[in-house]
Amino acid sequence: MSKLLATTPKQDGFRMPAEHEPHSEVWMAWPERTDNWRDGAKPAQRAFVEVATQIRVTTPVTMLVSADQYDNAVSRLPDNIRVLEVSTDDSWMRDIGASYVVNDKGERRGVDWEFNAWGGFVDGLYWPWKRDDQVAQKMCEITGDSRYRAPIVLEGGSIHVDGEGTLYTTEECLLHASRNPDLTKEVLSDILSEHLNIEKIIWLPHGLYNDETNGHVDNILHVVKPGEVVLTWCDDENDPQYAISREAYDCLTRQTDAKGRKIVVHKLPMPGPLFMEEDEASGIDIAAGMEREAGERLAASYANYLITNHQIVFPLLDERYDMDVKHKLETLYPNYKVNGVNAREILLGGGNIHCISQQVPAV
Repeated sequence: MSKLLATTPKQDGFRMPAEHEPHSEVWMAWPERTDNWRDGAKPAQRAFVEVATQIRVTTPVTMLVSADQYDNAVSRLPDNIRVLEVSTDDSWMRDIGASYVVNDKGERRGVDWEFNAWGGFVDGLYWPWKRDDQVAQKMCEITGDSRYRAPIVLEGGSIHVDGEGTLYTTEECLLHASRNPDLTKEVLSDILSEHLNIEKIIWLPHGLYNDETNGHVDNILHVVKPGEVVLTWCDDENDPQYAISREAYDCLTRQTDAKGRKIVVHKLPMPGPLFMEEDEASGIDIAAGMEREAGERLAASYANYLITNHQIVFPLLDERYDMDVKHKLETLYPNYKVNGVNAREILLGGGNIHCISQQVPAV
């Protein structure tokens, strides 16, 4: 039974495990917003089915879906994927789902962050967002885990942890005026420490260029293992990402992690640059908040992959680099299956494979 706790994970001896630690399942949410997904969301739904099917090779998958789309989702998804009728406003499970914490006694709890659609009334992508903000609570009730309601606005894609006391994030996102404008960096750091039980925060200055999430860390960096990360890299001096990537590299290599290790940085090539095509934009309903126009630069990154139970599910985005990235990931993750999924349709909605998935750690 899930209950709301008045303490914090740190007080109770719980920590957020790294993504490379074992998972009991991965959660996703079915896409259907016609102002974000083109052509009635049908191409996106096919992509979500492919991602869910691939994850299911090693890990059980739960898909959340609205009442209106329930029959459609059930008919399109494999029988071995659990489908639950749960209302959402969109389908970015990483950002709306609970961030789970565990202890060394085999217990698990959820952290329920406040969600405001990446910016609230300052620069959020849609309103209302109430159903999205309820997902983490419902998730904990379904998994049967008690939860902590954290006192800050935060999306799961804006943080990465190594499971050994280090958290990676970006100043661009967490210190943005649309998240927690009344809190200082120090107060935010204390809240993160209490709710994730981390000892050190590595603050990258910026996330990926033109990322409408205000620079989520999961779209520029991924933690391979403690003391080791991958970083989106750009070699074109005329591209805005060039300076951002070097700034991040310098930030990472000049610091140590919570255990005093120098951080090893592996460079992943940046796909593209990729842009929204005319036919892609024409299939999307016009709405305030989201830039969905032909020529809009897409925030494409190979770092936006999922690690789950000795498998890497990564986005195929650019034929020039897809296989190089696959080989690189195979080298970084020996004894892991590395599987690519065509992910442009997910990218068109503003994120990628990591953004649409949220793991529940095994205990």
